[in-house]
Amino acid sequence: MAAVVEKHSIDVVPDSERHGRAFNQFTLWVGANLHITAVVTGALAVVFGGDVVWSLIGLVLGNLLGGAVMALHSAQGPKLGLPQMIQSRAQFGVKGAVVPLLLVILMYVGFFASGSVLAGQATAQLTHTNDVTGIIVFALVTAVLAAVGYRVIHVLGRVASVVCALAFVYLGIRLLDRVDLGDLLGDAHFSFPMFLLAVSLSASWQLAFGPYVADYSRYLPRTTSAKATFWWTLSGSALGSQWSMTFGVLVAASAGEAFLDNQVGYVVSLGGAGLIASVFYFVIALGKLTVNVLNTYGGFMAMVTGVSGFRGQRVLSQHGRAVYIAVIMVAGTAVAIAGKDSFLSSFKDFLLFLLTFFTPWSAINLVDYYLISRERYDIPALADPNGRYGAWRWDALGVYAVGLVAQFPFLATSFYTGPLVGPLGGADISWIVGLIVPAVLYWLIARRDTSHVPEATILEEPQAQPVVSGVAQ
Repeated sequence: MAAVVEKHSIDVVPDSERHGRAFNQFTLWVGANLHITAVVTGALAVVFGGDVVWSLIGLVLGNLLGGAVMALHSAQGPKLGLPQMIQSRAQFGVKGAVVPLLLVILMYVGFFASGSVLAGQATAQLTHTNDVTGIIVFALVTAVLAAVGYRVIHVLGRVASVVCALAFVYLGIRLLDRVDLGDLLGDAHFSFPMFLLAVSLSASWQLAFGPYVADYSRYLPRTTSAKATFWWTLSGSALGSQWSMTFGVLVAASAGEAFLDNQVGYVVSLGGAGLIASVFYFVIALGKLTVNVLNTYGGFMAMVTGVSGFRGQRVLSQHGRAVYIAVIMVAGTAVAIAGKDSFLSSFKDFLLFLLTFFTPWSAINLVDYYLISRERYDIPALADPNGRYGAWRWDALGVYAVGLVAQFPFLATSFYTGPLVGPLGGADISWIVGLIVPAVLYWLIARRDTSHVPEATILEEPQAQPVVSGVAQ
């Protein structure tokens, strides 16, 4: 059991425990994107007024752009051996990193909840119970797997990538038997706002992985090529998500209200009835299980990172791990049960609203890592508020605030629409502003004083881990 249950959390993974290949990122991220929520995300591009052709083109563009940003974060993992958000302390300060962390935790809870709504429906069908019971059962299984940790997450990703890929091939064939693809592709009518909506939906999908993507590459050997990590992560995530979203576009365009009224039920009905239907309910639950384990694992990691910045904590016991995971599970389950009847209408706004907060963080983190620090960090100082990076880096926090505010005039949601959305024909380009403005501003400010950047990455000897009853604490 000790070899399976993960003992590391926010501490550095020592070279002696590094394992795997960059290709593992491909299977993980294919499996994490071939599921029902990605299908619904693609469908939203059509549901809100887009046509099939331009929705597909917009989704491809967004997946590639957002996926490239996400994959640049993934490439940081093997180099530093640290979870993603710990690295934010180099930009925002050991305590200052809690500001974006609070929003990251909100994201994990939200995605856990949205995933649990759809997976709960599938679980309820498999267990012959109601949706609430299905959500709770699904959440408990998710929490157990997240508690085991890194190894089981990658195994789950490999299994899901194969099983879900086969299921989507079969469902795709069944769908094409029902629809006239020529008619769907022939009804192309370009609308710039709808095109940008499709780009934003898929870009936000990819960018939302940014705050935890390095968590799943940090065990790769330090000698792993950054290019290989980047390309395998990008190709896996972009392929898996575009495959799911394309299916969602075609389903929404051909099925209309039948899909909107019951997304899980309609997709399963494409496969067949009886035993075949049960198989597809299982596939839906498996696909969502993969990504919800990522959300739960990332959520507990973000909470530990935030708390430890104030407590000076470097390692976490198994008991502490269980408590943090339970908090994420309970919060996400409560939100899922409360919002299960208004899922589709709220999910689009949730995705785009999250994008507002994570694009400035991504821009600052990537500019600092690749252009200012040039991949050189003082790892011991990331846990010391009196060290090289300090407790609060107000310059970076100021840039982050400017990046947030700069997006508001261009933001379009059901609860707020910026004044510049109308002149743009209703298009939401806030995420583009949120990447460019803080990236340029942080680069201009940070390059003036690089005294906090070490000449080379400073490593530390990992602390010994106590062992109780054969399980690392």
